[in-house]
Amino acid sequence: MTRLQSRFLLCATAAAVAFASSLTATAQERPSSLTISTASPGGVYAIYGEGVAQVVSDVVGVPTSTRQTQGPAQNLVLLQSNQAELAMVTSGPAYEAMNGELSLMGGQKYGDLRALFVMYPTPFQMIAPVSAEVSAIKDFNGKRLGAGPRAGTGGEYWTRWLADMEIDANLQYGGIGDQASQLADGRLDAIVTAGGIPHPSLSELENTQDVVIFGMTDEVQAEILEQNPYAVEFTIPQGTYETPQGELQTVAMWNFMTVDAGMSEELAYEITKAVLENNERMRSTHSAAKDTLAENILNNTFIPLHPGAARYYKEVGIEIPDDIQPQQEGE
Repeated sequence: MTRLQSRFLLCATAAAVAFASSLTATAQERPSSLTISTASPGGVYAIYGEGVAQVVSDVVGVPTSTRQTQGPAQNLVLLQSNQAELAMVTSGPAYEAMNGELSLMGGQKYGDLRALFVMYPTPFQMIAPVSAEVSAIKDFNGKRLGAGPRAGTGGEYWTRWLADMEIDANLQYGGIGDQASQLADGRLDAIVTAGGIPHPSLSELENTQDVVIFGMTDEVQAEILEQNPYAVEFTIPQGTYETPQGELQTVAMWNFMTVDAGMSEELAYEITKAVLENNERMRSTHSAAKDTLAENILNNTFIPLHPGAARYYKEVGIEIPDDIQPQQEGE
């Protein structure tokens, strides 16, 4: 073999090794499938999650499906235990998981939780049949209240807040779709929930039943905000539902699409870019996606960004605050 042939063989071998390494890295970065943990049927999480799954499947090219759960708290457990690759969460459970205060995690801190993008705010909402004569939180005493899944955002926080306000109600838990049917059948006096607007179950109830959808007083809102730093003031605009005669005052928590710190930077970047640059398509899935905008990442004040997501925000000119700068895995 000549010197030239030997050199050619060495170059070809090196190129083959580099190509094989590239394929291995790509395979690691792009799994064969992804799972998004959402919530129970009948709420915005389930619908919105399907929209994200379709965008990621089509644009990123990784088949993605949804998994119905009891909501954000369970989603965080599934994410940490590698039973889901993406988790839809609200700010309250995320804050508690990161600080070792989430009951489902038994006091364990989830330090590797990372944010991709903000989805939309989740306002806390209330609905009752007109016949139940319930139009304010003080009227809940002695009433049968559907609060959605016990581990869901509504079930978890309404339970705490009503107890703090010394409201003695009979709270019942279950899927929000099933509880809407129970309210229509007269088995519940009201529903308290948390979800994007318009909430599908509330909209269906007001289209088929004689109901009242109402908000919070100034005093109740102020008390909740003082005790829960991850909650924010929120106004449900007039026209969101048909029955209210004006705006409804309440509180809300922002929702985030989160992943574990172990996700590859390239995959996190591609998912973030795909969803944020297909907003019109997301809005066709559910109108709550109108808030799924790159600039709304600034409503995240404590969940560190995944480096892949941070890369996208820098590309589009968003300055990332220190509080959510990417961290190394395990920090």
